[in-house]
Amino acid sequence: MTSDVPPAVQRVARTAWAGGELSSGTRVVPEETAIALTYNRTTHAVMMATPADLEDFAVGFSLTEGVVERPQEIEELAVVPSDKGIELRMWIGEDRGATFRDRRRHLAGPTGCGLCGMDSLAEAMRPARVVGSDLRLTADDVRRAIASLPSAQTINRQTRAVHGAAYWEPQAGLVGLREDVGRHNAVDKLAGALARQSLNAGNGLLLLTSRVSIEMVQKAAAIGAPIVVAVSVPTALAVRAAEASGITLIAVAREDGFEIFSHAERIVSGSIADVA
Repeated sequence: MTSDVPPAVQRVARTAWAGGELSSGTRVVPEETAIALTYNRTTHAVMMATPADLEDFAVGFSLTEGVVERPQEIEELAVVPSDKGIELRMWIGEDRGATFRDRRRHLAGPTGCGLCGMDSLAEAMRPARVVGSDLRLTADDVRRAIASLPSAQTINRQTRAVHGAAYWEPQAGLVGLREDVGRHNAVDKLAGALARQSLNAGNGLLLLTSRVSIEMVQKAAAIGAPIVVAVSVPTALAVRAAEASGITLIAVAREDGFEIFSHAERIVSGSIADVA
């Protein structure tokens, strides 16, 4: 058994073919390991994830999956590595433990698959929390937020192989960013980081470097994010979920433009002062 958490990136040998010739060398790639999330010694989920920001992952997953409502409800948290993976070992109070047992489900599947192994279709399609917010931002705010992402994605700059989730505010800029091989995991890590710093996700944008599927909207709603901005395309179900939950969903986002799929009233033309 090992007692060490592996690094988030590894350098591996590779043979490249280019220009009609083969050459030997190395490439930096992201690490991926099995992460078991356990509560009171009972396994709730096993996810394949990047072994970084694991405390954030544990707290964020617990919040976005409804195991706890506040990070303080996690009484103990330990990161326990082994030769087969890493256990995020948590202890929660009896009240939360009863709720956890009622809706317990096992998730075991490919990288960051948030819906693999669900015990019920109703759980997969659970309605997202309704997000109420008076936040109004300009198109320039959205473009500035998008432009802030690349320089902050340290693992992706090395590997070009991980997803990022970030939180951005008009006055503060990029407040936090987390990366992972799984897009759901990246959101959970960010959710945990914000919660552990007592930061309110309702004051800015949730930025995603991936496509937007139903579970991404559910997780955004769980942390109260009123605006989600993604670089890729949403699914039709994600659009319907965002509309129902009161979330402004922006996708296909680039520095020179973007598309709004729900609750476009939060994005205004001109300056906020002009609108006010």
